[in-house]
Order: sequence, then C-alpha cells, then structure tokens
Amino acid sequence: MAATIIQTNATPFQPASVDPVTLDILENALRNARVEMDATLFRTALSPGIREQGDAFPLIADRLGRMVVGQFGSFIGGFLKAYAGEIEEGDIILLNDPYSCEGAISHLNDQLVILPIYRHGRLVAWSAMFGHMTDVGGKVPGSLPTDAGSIFEEGFRILPVKLYRRGELQSDLLALAANQSRMPEWYKADLHALVAACRVAARRVDELCERFGDDVFDAALGNLLERNHRAMKHLITTSIGETPVSFEDFICDDGKGVGPFRIKCTMWREADRVILDFEGTDPQSTSSINFYLNENMFKMFFGIYMIMVFDPQILFNDGFYDLVDVRIPQGSLLKPDFPAALSCRTHALGRIFDVLGALLGQKTPDFLNAAGFSSSPHLMFSGYDSAGKWFQLFQIGFGGIPGRPFGDGPDGHSLWPGFTNVPNEFLERYFPMRIDRYETIADSGGAGKFRGGNGILMTYTFLAEGDISIHDDRWFIPPWGVNGGEPAKRSSKVLERANGDRISLPSKCDAVRVNVGDQLHFVTWGAGGWGDPLERDPELVAREVRRGLVTRDGARAYGVALNSTGDCDEVETRRLRESLRSSRAPLPLFNRGPDIEQLRERCLEETGLPAPVAPSWSSKEKRA
Repeated sequence: MAATIIQTNATPFQPASVDPVTLDILENALRNARVEMDATLFRTALSPGIREQGDAFPLIADRLGRMVVGQFGSFIGGFLKAYAGEIEEGDIILLNDPYSCEGAISHLNDQLVILPIYRHGRLVAWSAMFGHMTDVGGKVPGSLPTDAGSIFEEGFRILPVKLYRRGELQSDLLALAANQSRMPEWYKADLHALVAACRVAARRVDELCERFGDDVFDAALGNLLERNHRAMKHLITTSIGETPVSFEDFICDDGKGVGPFRIKCTMWREADRVILDFEGTDPQSTSSINFYLNENMFKMFFGIYMIMVFDPQILFNDGFYDLVDVRIPQGSLLKPDFPAALSCRTHALGRIFDVLGALLGQKTPDFLNAAGFSSSPHLMFSGYDSAGKWFQLFQIGFGGIPGRPFGDGPDGHSLWPGFTNVPNEFLERYFPMRIDRYETIADSGGAGKFRGGNGILMTYTFLAEGDISIHDDRWFIPPWGVNGGEPAKRSSKVLERANGDRISLPSKCDAVRVNVGDQLHFVTWGAGGWGDPLERDPELVAREVRRGLVTRDGARAYGVALNSTGDCDEVETRRLRESLRSSRAPLPLFNRGPDIEQLRERCLEETGLPAPVAPSWSSKEKRA
C-alpha cells in the first residue's frame, strides 16, 4: 500500500550544477520560509498551546518527502507508505492517527497537515506542519487521559483524508472533526492556521523555483541533503566507537500506581553506520505512557543531538538516514501494538533525549550532558466561568536544562528550544485563575562545576470551580548528574484547599475537582549537574546565593562558605573543600542518587505518595 502521485507533467527533472552562492541563498531562503511558517501559525491560531507556547512543528521537504528544513524530521515518508489514495495538485491532507503513519505523529492531539507543492503539473516539494489541538474529544477535557487503556478513549482518530480536494475545502469533513472537540472554534481556527502556514511555504518554494528554475531548486535540495550526509558520516566515524555502549533510564510510573518502566538503548558502529538498538526496553504498558517511536523521527533526534554537541553549524535534515539503523522491538513501550493508548507519551519521548545524551558521551565523557527537563508536564484546567461559559486551558510546564560541557543549564526552560511560556497576564485575562508565584526553585538543579538548571514553582489560585488534570514525571527517580555532578531535585504537585488542607497529587491524574480559593503548587524538576562541584567558581556560587538560585546551605554542596555579608569566605572555603575531597568516594561517571529500592523505601516520607509497584508482564508479553 502506497500513495499514488498524480502529475500532469511527466517531464523529468534535469541535473543542474549549483554554485556555492546560489546554494547558500536557497538554504537561507528555506530557513526563513520555515520561520515564516511559524510566524503565520502563531498569529492566526487561537489556542494558547499553539499561539502562546508554540507547540507546533513545521517542515519543508523535497519532492521525495525528505525534510530539508524543519525540526522533528519528516512526517511524509510514513504517510506515503500508509496512504492508499491518489495525491493531486490542490490537495491538502489531514491526519492525526499515529497508527496510520508509522508514528510520524505520536498522539491524537497533534493534527498534521500535509501539502504537496506543484509547479506546472509537477510535484516539486512538500510542506507540512502539525500542532497540538487543545481538545479532540475523548474521555476527559484535553483528550489526554492518564489512565486510558486504548487509543479509543483518547479522542477522534483521523486516517489520512483530503481536507482540500483539488483546491476545494471539504467543509463537511471540517464540521465533522470540529464537532468532536470541546473547543470547536479553537479547533477550526488552529486547523486553518496550520493550512495557512503550509501555504506560505508553498508560495516561497514557488518564488524560489521561479527565480532560479525548477531544476536548480531540485538539485539544490539534493545538495543540501548530500552535504548533511557527508557531515554526519564524518561525525559518526569519529565520535562513535565499534564497541557497544548501553544506557537505561526510566519513566517513573504509569498513572495507575505501577512503575518504573525501563527504556534501554545500546549503540555501536559498523563501518560508517551507527546502530541504535532498544532491546531490553520494557513491554508496552496497559496505560497511556506508551510512545509509538517512528524510526525516522528517532534518527532525526540522533542527528540533532550529534550536530548540537559536535558541530552546531550544520543544517540538520533527512539526508543522513541511511547511516543510522534503529531497532525497536515490536510490542515494547516504544512500539506498542494497536490499539495501545498513547496520550501520556510525552515522558518517554523526552526521556529518549536523556538516553541519547548518555550514549553519545560515554566514549568522550567531556561531551556528556546530564539528565534534564526531559518531558513536557501538562496542566489542564476546565469548567464553566461565572458567566456560564466553558473554558479549557492546556499549558506546558518548564524546568531545568542539564549542566553541559560548556556551561550551566538554563533555569525554567522548555525541553523544546522553540517553546515559549504562556504569559501570566494572558492566563489571568482569559481563565478564572490567578498566578500568585512564578519563580525558580533554589537548589533544585544538581550541583556541579556547571550547575544543572533549576525547576520552577507556579502557584495557581482558582477563581472558579472546575477540574484539573496533570501529566508529570520525574517525581520518583531524580535526573542524574555526570562526571561527578549531582542529581537534581524531583517534581511535586500539591493541592492546597481553601480550608488549609494540603494534598499531594500523583504525577499523573485526571478530573481532580478544585473549588474557588484552592491553590495548586506546581513544582517542576531541575536538571543534573556536570563535573565536580568543588571545581565551581566560589564567587559565582556566592553570586547565585544572592540571586536566589542557590541557598546558603546549598552552597556547601560546592564546598563554598559564605561570610555574614553573603560574600565568599576564601579561607573557610579552602578548608571545606579540602575536607570534602578527602572524605568522599571516587566521583562516578553517572550519579543517579539512591537506587530504586531505596527510593521505594523512602517514597512516602519524601514525596507524600506511595511508591509505585514494580511492573510485571506475562511470558507472552516478555517474548514480544
């Protein structure tokens, strides 16, 4: 089964030489077109998740569907394999079902729009973009149930269909889709915004083809892909060894009191190809923490990480995919069997970046990153305001970015570089809530020569009755440090009732009723530290104490003593550091903190929540 591309012009593209100046102009024009796609979307969408936070991902691909500019890798390959219909000029494809595109998108809230770009009857390129819709139906507001047992509980599923057929909007289809959402006007506006963004890219591609010629444009895309292939081939052969290295990390729980769940990957090189094998990853969950990991998406994650660590000037695209072999066991947490639930997949998606960082740095520890804010915690708040109007908030929380070989991790940042925070003024204007506190949490980042970024505390006061749902992780197993750096502090969520009662909420919960005057203290986790904390500049530590990023007690983790004015006491600091060095064990490459059984024993005391129960599977599930 595969899509059929209809072209009225059968003239083949001709080989063309592209000089370096022309290639540079085309490359930067495509980069700008990608930025313009974002700008168009953010100025025309209605939902705060897209408009304010930027939860959307664009791409421009060559005529074969290979991404040339973008962020997430191409969604088009999986779609072309799975779609059995014809594609014609003027068509625009809509889909949201991960099982219909080999996981190219990973949950139902992400609505994907794909636009084939034609010129004179020939397909010359593709544009595509997906955005997170606030609501697509399902059992809970926000369409992200933490306890879903199958994807049927998560919302409406759209197989690849034509939203536009030969240029004509299929209004009945749009009405049907919008009718499934609790926020139909937002849904329609966001979907039209996705289409508009893709059309902007199509116009820019048409202008470039008009200026330079179709053949030169086509050849230039091939050159950009080939250039990336050469660069990645060099990075792989020089940075990855033939001896296998492995690493494992965990999702804390499944929202049903079971966990943690293991994600394991082994990496090695064979000639100029790298193999990434997820054998040893736990079987799929009966809850919604499964992540249908598309192999090409993971190749892109791998490529982005390699480029950002070793050579940030490279334009990452899909040109290197044949150099990477990704092996994911069927029936595992990362390739679940249909109809496994996927709505809590964010945590596995984020944890993969921690695993990648640990794998790529083991041969060269100086390039290691600590574990960081490897997820996107969600808060959903919905109900009826004082005027009887339905409101529904979807917000992504931020946390600490890991300590790195070249400096501290930022405080209170998103996992995704392009995401921005929803302004508190926006929240207070459009939702019945007040933001009483928004601040970094001192000492939540792991100590190190380079400190891990701190998590944040947001205190919401609810001004109307409603229900909240939370998607969170890293409440049980802390983010680890590297090269002697310390682990970070974990997350927590506490609901303080108007009468003063305090309730520790689970990391994943739905339909928690809140009343007027109740407060939610939403604490995100920090990131692990990098390097020996005793090598950190004492004056910098003292300055961070004054800024509220580190406490006076926390400064002692760096071996720094402060005087009564808050300045570094140099004599006492030297004495303290000598004492700490002489009494400690050798510094580990990875510092995970207490082991899992110790965490279980202390869990209730430290978190206010019972420890998760270890998962178990049948022999059939284990074999799968």
